[in-house]
Amino acid sequence: MLLDQDTFSTVIKSAPLVSIDLVVINGAGQALLGQRLNRPAKGSWFVPGGRVLKDESLSAAFKRLTLDELGCEFDISQASLIGPFDHFYNDNVFGKEFTTHYVALGYVLQLDSELTLLPLNIQHGQYQWFDISTLLIDTAVHLHTQWYFESQQVENLIKALVKD
Repeated sequence: MLLDQDTFSTVIKSAPLVSIDLVVINGAGQALLGQRLNRPAKGSWFVPGGRVLKDESLSAAFKRLTLDELGCEFDISQASLIGPFDHFYNDNVFGKEFTTHYVALGYVLQLDSELTLLPLNIQHGQYQWFDISTLLIDTAVHLHTQWYFESQQVENLIKALVKD
């Protein structure tokens, strides 16, 4: 269920939001990042993802978000959960008047095919495949995105995926 702006603003001020972040890896071991158009993290390179809606199961949210963010629907069973992450921001989607707190559930998703329908100008102005070593030192890549790739669990998953 989508909320009107006043209600959603109250929720952001009052409670953490739950989201799914997609750590998308290609066969070369590169990660897909999009340059964010909206607050929070506007202008930064960030993993695709989005909020879980009220009364939406994680499985349904995963399908919706992969379709919305990647242009192709994937099932949550195709991904590996890497765990929850706290994301704190000094702004919010509506401005700088209050902060945002996300509890982001990170999932690694390996893609065997090219993404040809990446949606532009909704959440991301452009997409790019990044080598992991590059994104870890690139100051344009948001810190919260870098955290996923600093995890030993993610490093091991990527090595296993690329090796197969």
